Amino acid sequence: MPSSALLPVPFSAQLRTASAEEHQAAEQSSFMSDLLGGRLGIEAYTDLTGQLWYVYRALEAHLATLAEHPAAGPFIDRALLRTAAIERDLDHLAGPDWRDTLAPLPATTACAERIHALATGWPAGYLAHHYTRYLGDLSGGQIIRGVAESTWGFERKGDGVRFYVFEEIDNPAAFKRDYRAKLDAAGELMDETERRRVAEECKRAFTLNGAIFAELGQRHPGLV
Repeated sequence: MPSSALLPVPFSAQLRTASAEEHQAAEQSSFMSDLLGGRLGIEAYTDLTGQLWYVYRALEAHLATLAEHPAAGPFIDRALLRTAAIERDLDHLAGPDWRDTLAPLPATTACAERIHALATGWPAGYLAHHYTRYLGDLSGGQIIRGVAESTWGFERKGDGVRFYVFEEIDNPAAFKRDYRAKLDAAGELMDETERRRVAEECKRAFTLNGAIFAELGQRHPGLV
């Protein structure tokens, strides 16, 4: 096992630095900019929520197996699970029959299929997608929640924005610090080649999420 003293930087910092460009591109996509800027209607927000349902079903479909993996296992935490919250939001946003009309975008399918493949074939790579989504939900996702509440009048932390509400996490800042410490510990289980592979997968995760935003942007052009 490599010593942490030999690591040039903590693994969490390595992932953050390696994916910074892709992270920024996804975050500053026209769709997200328009959504946060109030230039999109509730239909676009509902569509985003529906696409995320496919992503989180993939992320949360293999938890029992992943829990046994030395690197991925420590990240399997019921406090993070989002699928049920998304379904409750969709019941509110689109009605109880939303499953009858919802369909994944091509980019959403690609993202979900990649997550499934990693969860079953390369759990260390799955960790890149776990980090990209859940830590983002605990951070920038809270900005989206605030905008949605103020724009469309959702009850604070109520139906419509429950996806962004982590009821079992009392202190998000402390949780994120602990999460990064777990990332650093996971990095110590890998050699440098594996750490670089995971960092590359992290870049891919942001790119796949950015592709979903791009296709949503084509479907929901912002108001000028």
